[in-house]
Amino acid sequence: DEFAEARARMVEEQIESRGIAAPRVLEAMRSVPRHEFVPAAERPVAYEDRPLPIGEGQTISQPYIVALMTELAAPAPGAKVLEVGTGSGYQAAVLAACGAEVWSIEIVAELAGLRIIRESIQDDAGVETRFAVIGSELPARTGTDRTVLALAVLISSASAFMPGWSFA
Repeated sequence: DEFAEARARMVEEQIESRGIAAPRVLEAMRSVPRHEFVPAAERPVAYEDRPLPIGEGQTISQPYIVALMTELAAPAPGAKVLEVGTGSGYQAAVLAACGAEVWSIEIVAELAGLRIIRESIQDDAGVETRFAVIGSELPARTGTDRTVLALAVLISSASAFMPGWSFA
């Protein structure tokens, strides 16, 4: 893996140095290939300390933010996590690498993350990732242990895109 050294440096310099200490989170950040969740033109800078464009006016979150949200969610192996805002699929992949069963919802159906996630983590043992575009019905669910809001816009402004949804 030509990006393994860059990934290790990202974890050490951007994540551990800022206080992220959960072993499962650090291992997930070391193992999930962020470069596979960005367009080819962005791959050379995939491990830089910043968000990157992924298309449709959206971005993949800065690595530290993904690690912080994951550490705060504290997904135990087998935990059921609902992620709102799939985007590229990177956050869902990191949660799944921590052993969570991830259900992810995305409003922008054109984003490649829906395809990438299926290919990247669907076959992992103990991982069951679901996708739905807001406005469609979600599969029947018995509840989740955690919810991760991975939206890059203010949620109050998202209501224009989601008729019938209230964010009070």
